[in-house]
Amino acid sequence: MVFLKVGMNVRWEATLSVQEMIDEGVRRAYLNPDNKLRASVLADPAGKRQNSRDNTPAVVHYEIVPGDGVEVICAAKGGGSENKTKMAMLNPSDSIVDWVLKTVPTMGAGWCPPGILGIGIGGTPEKALLLAKESLMAPVNIHELRKKAASGASLARTEELRLELMEKVNALGIGAQGLGGLTTVLDVKILDYPTHAASLPVAMIPNCAATRHVHFHLDGNGPARLEIPKLADWPDVTWKANANVATRVNLDTLTREQVAAWEPGQTLLLNGKMLTGRDAAHKRIQDMLAKGEPLPVDFTNRVIYYVGPVDPIQGEVVGPAGPTTATRMDKFTRMMLEKTGLISMIGKSERGPAAIEAIRDHKSAYLMAVGGAAYLVSKAIKASRVVGFADLGMEAIYEFEVEDMPVTVAVDSTGSSVHESGPKEWRIKIGKIPVAA
Repeated sequence: MVFLKVGMNVRWEATLSVQEMIDEGVRRAYLNPDNKLRASVLADPAGKRQNSRDNTPAVVHYEIVPGDGVEVICAAKGGGSENKTKMAMLNPSDSIVDWVLKTVPTMGAGWCPPGILGIGIGGTPEKALLLAKESLMAPVNIHELRKKAASGASLARTEELRLELMEKVNALGIGAQGLGGLTTVLDVKILDYPTHAASLPVAMIPNCAATRHVHFHLDGNGPARLEIPKLADWPDVTWKANANVATRVNLDTLTREQVAAWEPGQTLLLNGKMLTGRDAAHKRIQDMLAKGEPLPVDFTNRVIYYVGPVDPIQGEVVGPAGPTTATRMDKFTRMMLEKTGLISMIGKSERGPAAIEAIRDHKSAYLMAVGGAAYLVSKAIKASRVVGFADLGMEAIYEFEVEDMPVTVAVDSTGSSVHESGPKEWRIKIGKIPVAA
């Protein structure tokens, strides 16, 4: 996504349109041979849904402003958080805070909390949504607003709302990955706009912890030069498998009895070979089974990982390979467990009632990998090859060989879900918002 503020005095010396120039930039960035990024954009969304292979076209928002420069904000945003967008046409007398507190728990964990909530208020339905998205482009600065409030300075109503929502959303106890905890949001951003007397449009769009933004200006004196981030500026992330607090699992000899013995919240270290598959692969499997056609791979006693990996570069086995939102596969879960021999699944976020029921009926289990940490997750993958549906690109069926890949038992064979029990326990611990009976 690109937000453009174009000065009224700007003159373009180009044969390409602005959209075409942006698309060419996106194409070059995503296909950079030194650092290819995942191609996630599908053309013909209501039809063939074919991957454009370079993430074009970009979604561009234009604003014409005074001046003779161009301000550019680029955001590479994941579908898991976009899919949790909420919008409502409230009555003018309704409470925005009440709506947010009622709505956030319905968003599940597919947006990979802790993250940022962008809220747009006013205008018309589409204006509120655009305001919500644009608000996410601003830096995290809730700490500065807290200092301002503590100093006794007067606050605008939107600033008061930010502080109130920051405290109350965190008091919901949803926590990191939706498993329960103190921190659900790192900031709440709000933009508003005048609206009709009969209306109160409100939109809310989350941004996950993986915030991929860049902001620069063009003034006609050549390209913007952006400093490459220094790894030294970031914490040194290290992780070693600890068999004392986790259970090692051999996927190559895994049995249904072992799966049935896993407990909610248990940490497992997966070793051996697993299969992958997400939306397009599941839909094709469903169609093939309906026609009586053989599948390209045997799922009997196998585990499937909901992932669309990035292409490898510079000797990598695979590029970043973080989990995708598992709820999108809920409608396929019973079919996969009943007709393919599958015994367990790995993804991110919660599972819905239909999937949990199927898991319970088949004494299966759902394991949650860490969302928003795709590069780190990929370090556990020691081998990768495509074994089916190669034409689907990153949505093909891969076989990964993993070593000590950490996961959490999110739904056990009895249907117990830590995404239900965890936040409830933490809301009680925090004690600021009553827990419904």
